[in-house]
Amino acid sequence: MDPAPPGQPVFFYDLGDPECYLVAERITAALATVAEWEPVLGSALGLTRPDVDPLRLGERAAELGLQPLRWPCCWPPDTRTVMLAATYAKRTGRTVSFSLAAFRQAFAGGRDLSQLDSVLIAAAAAEIHPSALLKGIELRSVRDALDAATARAAAAAVAELPAIQIGERLFSGASALADAARMLATGAGAEAVAR
Repeated sequence: MDPAPPGQPVFFYDLGDPECYLVAERITAALATVAEWEPVLGSALGLTRPDVDPLRLGERAAELGLQPLRWPCCWPPDTRTVMLAATYAKRTGRTVSFSLAAFRQAFAGGRDLSQLDSVLIAAAAAEIHPSALLKGIELRSVRDALDAATARAAAAAVAELPAIQIGERLFSGASALADAARMLATGAGAEAVAR
């Protein structure tokens, strides 16, 4: 996959990251322009959250008007398979629908995304045939695309997920969405697009 056009926001995320889930549920409404969703492997970037506080995240989800969190039984999850599935979904034009379904399986349904059944349920919600998905996640080109996206995140100096890149500006962590939205709303986004 080609990188996003200059100035288009890029949302770097891992489906096993609850902070990414909180951003994913709001990014479309919060940004003044459409973001490209870029699945990356957080573990390959050295970004895992084994010590998250489910109670605090549940309170934040409630404050944001999201569904109550139901924490996955196994933590932290191995997300390689589901991230390959998200990369395959991107090739079919279903990145957002698949990723939202997978996030909801994990954090609204409490399902383990390292289990193939959970991945297939998310695929069905995104209207991706299970056989196509199973073949897709085995493709070398899909593995290479996930590795390339993860390398782009590393090159952009992503040190925390979620991350949103607009031009040369990078916003990361819990405030990434608010900071990116503020930049776009104040017109500073036009500067980033011009670069």
